[in-house]
Amino acid sequence: MSGHHVSRKVYVAVGLALLALFVLTVGIAYIDLGPFNIVVAMTIATLKALLVVLYFMHVRYSSRVTWVFVSASFFWLVILLVLTLSDYFTRGV
Repeated sequence: MSGHHVSRKVYVAVGLALLALFVLTVGIAYIDLGPFNIVVAMTIATLKALLVVLYFMHVRYSSRVTWVFVSASFFWLVILLVLTLSDYFTRGV
């Protein structure tokens, strides 16, 4: 089975994007966004996870079946995040 070979430039670009998202995460932690701190942090974390799954786990170049399972897992992640955030936002501060 021959796989798709990803160039070193792509790995460096993804690594730099992950580093930039990390710096953004740290920077956002020092800004008070009120109840939206968790939303912004989870969005950035989801973007980082998506980059890792697509490039370092080679899902971007995988078969359709792999895409179905990865999409289902991200859909499940969205369900869990929505339920968690709905609980978080309905609590008294």
